Amino acid sequence: MQSISEAAAYALRFINQTHQSVFLTGKAGTGKTTLLKEIIATTHKNTVVVAPTGIAALNAGGVTIHSMFQLPFGGFIPDNSAPQFSDTTKFETKATLRRHFKMSGQKRAVIRNMELLIIDEVSMLRADLLDAMDYMMQTVRRKSAPFGGVQVLFIGDLLQLPPIIRDEEWRTLRNYYRGKFFFHAHVIQQYPPLYIELSKIYRQTDDRFISVLNNLRNNEITPSDIQTLNEFVKPDFDLKANKGFITLTTHNSKADVMNAQSLEDLEAKQMMFMPEITGDFPEKIYPVDPYLKLKVGAQVMFVKNDLSMEKNYFNGKMGIIKTMTAKEVWVHFPDEDKTIEVDKYEWQNIRYTVNEMTKEIEEEVLGSFVHYPIKLAWAITVHKSQGLTFDKAALDVSQVFLPGQAYVALSRLRSLNGLVLLSPLRMNGISNDQDVMDYAENKATEEALANALKRETKNFILNYLKNSFDWNELAQEWRNHQFSYNEDAENSAKSKHRTWANNQAGVIWQLLDPSSKFLVQLDKLFHNEQLEFNHISDRINAAFNYFMEPMDKLVYEILWKIEEVKRLKKAKAFYDELIVLDDLQTKAVLQLMKAKLMVATLVKGETISKEKLTSPEIKQYKTIKVERVIEDFKKANITLIEDEKDAERYGSKKTATKEPKKSTIEETYELWLQKKTVKEIGTIRKFTQETILGHLTKLIQTKRITVSEVFSEDKLAALTEAFDGYKEESVSPLKEKYGDAFSWEELRMFKASLNLH
Repeated sequence: MQSISEAAAYALRFINQTHQSVFLTGKAGTGKTTLLKEIIATTHKNTVVVAPTGIAALNAGGVTIHSMFQLPFGGFIPDNSAPQFSDTTKFETKATLRRHFKMSGQKRAVIRNMELLIIDEVSMLRADLLDAMDYMMQTVRRKSAPFGGVQVLFIGDLLQLPPIIRDEEWRTLRNYYRGKFFFHAHVIQQYPPLYIELSKIYRQTDDRFISVLNNLRNNEITPSDIQTLNEFVKPDFDLKANKGFITLTTHNSKADVMNAQSLEDLEAKQMMFMPEITGDFPEKIYPVDPYLKLKVGAQVMFVKNDLSMEKNYFNGKMGIIKTMTAKEVWVHFPDEDKTIEVDKYEWQNIRYTVNEMTKEIEEEVLGSFVHYPIKLAWAITVHKSQGLTFDKAALDVSQVFLPGQAYVALSRLRSLNGLVLLSPLRMNGISNDQDVMDYAENKATEEALANALKRETKNFILNYLKNSFDWNELAQEWRNHQFSYNEDAENSAKSKHRTWANNQAGVIWQLLDPSSKFLVQLDKLFHNEQLEFNHISDRINAAFNYFMEPMDKLVYEILWKIEEVKRLKKAKAFYDELIVLDDLQTKAVLQLMKAKLMVATLVKGETISKEKLTSPEIKQYKTIKVERVIEDFKKANITLIEDEKDAERYGSKKTATKEPKKSTIEETYELWLQKKTVKEIGTIRKFTQETILGHLTKLIQTKRITVSEVFSEDKLAALTEAFDGYKEESVSPLKEKYGDAFSWEELRMFKASLNLH
């Protein structure tokens, strides 16, 4: 990450060591996306990332708000009134959300295990949609706290893309909301997040330009600023003669026509490239046009950052197509006099699941979209330019800008030196929304941040430890299970296990009194202004040693009973009840283990993070326990295990523990080390074989594997002969010469090995 700013450091600490919800904002180019990635990589909390649109969700590495929370499209009225319909509008209420929308068990598990919800591109989030999210989370988590007790990180720049509410919707919603932005939601009005603004600008370094942008952003644009910008007015600017400029315009149709016409004007042969799509990847979230039409000489820009060590390009960098073949695209950067081969980029459509063993939220890849991360770049709309950085841009401001559009357009540029205005900038229509400007007054000062961090960290640690030893909810679930036997017939399959249930419930009830006394102790320990972590550690360790054995034994007992019950006929409901108990009991034990690690971290004066709050014992706890129970059960019931098909009557699937998310190349490498074939790796990872071969090329390049591991001796000898004395950058001439004797991928891999020497 770039050298982290003070505000970014605060944001990271608030996420990892408090329960405080945060609104993280900042001007264009201040590193919000970079910080988002850093938070996801380092937080110890079960995290879900959502965004208002499919493309925004894909870019943030998450899912859409509507899919995560099973919300219908349409407005939301935040009360229990009857739903309202018309020919053009539809409104849901709390009553209809509760009545009509069924949520899968998997989705409920994710929401119940969630500790941190990150909402990216929050400028586009409507107030009513946020209230609907809050209501659904409270309902599913059965907690009346805001968002059901989940910490929320809101990320976005409110002076960029605003929410969209049609006039006919607003005529109804204005009776419930003062405005349309996320901060107008009832839940935010009652429980405002801490407002942190990133101010260090990484995109621009020109003080004069930064001053103009700041004034434009704050509705303080002066005649002097307008005069500065209008120095760059060039109405007769010849875009064809001046390569490397992209035109920013306000309308899609205009940008599309400019790109299509400019491509048509090139005399070279046109080629079309298609994506490799595997698994479930809906067309509505395609990140780039699937039909990429290119010609040599075409002006293109990259739409992603280069993930390799070379960092050859960034999101918005411009270049010219130098050469291309059916399997190669080479882009030239005139200003650097440098040419690179473009690697394809992998976008993944994911959903969240809960790991049955660790209770951690994980990503499951549903499908992938692999394509060149470039698009034609003679023109782009201001809307689609958000998040991009340009060295040279011509602004077509003949149409009146919407509020904020002038700022978005100008802030894409690194400096005034790359600016061309095709017509003079006028004052009308460039002011920003006054509600947003007023909300910005809530920005926390450095002193307020420091005080809040100290206070909220103390509260977080206390509540984390108290939650680790508070088993009232767990005890209530045991009590519910106990009483459920009264509702079953005496001769039911379940009735025979009544004594077992009473015995186990008795264990947890006996723990409640000493645990409640320990909670009082914790309150006293945290009452002091200066916390004595060594003393707190002694008390936590003593409590851990006292409670861990009976709590651990209860996990064993439930797993044993599950082994028994899953072999019974007509016992599915009983089995499901045991699974709920297992989930809560296992979580309670894992939380105990994490509490011990948290205190050990604090005693050492270290920062609370993902790596500090986990251990091999925690990761393997459930797996080892399940294996031990199965082994013991088989020994005790040798005659019952003749037909193991019975053991899977209710689909008790083992879930492998997963390591933290690795790079796409690393994941392929690990499967390669397991001696999987290219085809097998592609199936497992939901990628085409061509994409996997591309990964192997990278691994050869970085010396992780050798070509001799990939090719037979005969093939290796033939390739060695073919490349003897070969000096070209592209492998296209060799492909033309040898035809089907070698595939494109074989030529690329062998060439990668030669580049090592």
